[in-house]
Amino acid sequence: MAVVDSNGNPVRDGNGNPVRSGSPSSPAGNAQRASNSRSSVDPAAAVEAFAGSENIKGIVSGAKQRVEDFVQSTGFGKALRAFNLLPDAEPENFEFVSATSGDANPDWRVKLSLPKNFEKSSILTPLLNTDGLVFPYTPTIYITHSASYSQIQPVHSNYPFFAYQNSRVDQFSITGDFFVENNYEGQYWLAAIHYLRSVTKMAYGATSNVGAPPPVVRLNGYGDYVFKDVPVIITSFAVELGQDVDYIKVPGYGPNGAWVPSRSNIQATVQPIYSRRAVESFSLDQFVKGGYIGKGGFI
Repeated sequence: MAVVDSNGNPVRDGNGNPVRSGSPSSPAGNAQRASNSRSSVDPAAAVEAFAGSENIKGIVSGAKQRVEDFVQSTGFGKALRAFNLLPDAEPENFEFVSATSGDANPDWRVKLSLPKNFEKSSILTPLLNTDGLVFPYTPTIYITHSASYSQIQPVHSNYPFFAYQNSRVDQFSITGDFFVENNYEGQYWLAAIHYLRSVTKMAYGATSNVGAPPPVVRLNGYGDYVFKDVPVIITSFAVELGQDVDYIKVPGYGPNGAWVPSRSNIQATVQPIYSRRAVESFSLDQFVKGGYIGKGGFI
């Protein structure tokens, strides 16, 4: 009886003769029969049978589920859909709102004004272009308001009484990063440091206006409500000169020029200060109603 393969085709030996059951087998004949059996199988049917097995279905299904979980948990799929990289994807609609103020081109950056008697200084020329010291990157500011009360502690009492004394706006710090990548930014960094050095000194020695205290400057930033012409004095400042950054040479500052850090941190501590006349004309009713927004400098 002839031996057939899985497709019903007769299996032949090495000489092309049909193999019959019960005939003696040889290693060469076995190899030939195995080769003929493999070549007679339809490749598409073999792949379909392999992919359709339960084990492969489970592996494919598990891998698909893990990919879906990753896409959903990381938001990667949302990013791909926004660029139409996934099938049937629709990009999200974005609406951009323009921030405007009373001016045509409002500058809401944090800025300290330049005193009039500083405008003729050549080293402060970069600050003239920005009308004062501007923090180029959004700084960190913590504003503190406080009300002081004195304690009255009666004898044999569990709870003290409090008598109001006064309210004030405490000094606060402005901390911002400065990055220097070219000669102009280096000049601005030097001007900023020289400005802070100058506004913390009084008119002393052989100078004009001898005996005058350090100047009062105006603080502006974040529009009319937050800081609008707030009179402040700079009580201290600090500059970071790190050891793990590059330094860039800025020519024109002395025979050897100046070397400025490519990345630094500048912190200025300011104290709001108001004249006696301004304090006498202050009205809490107007303040509560917003009457001082954009004028007066009261915060």
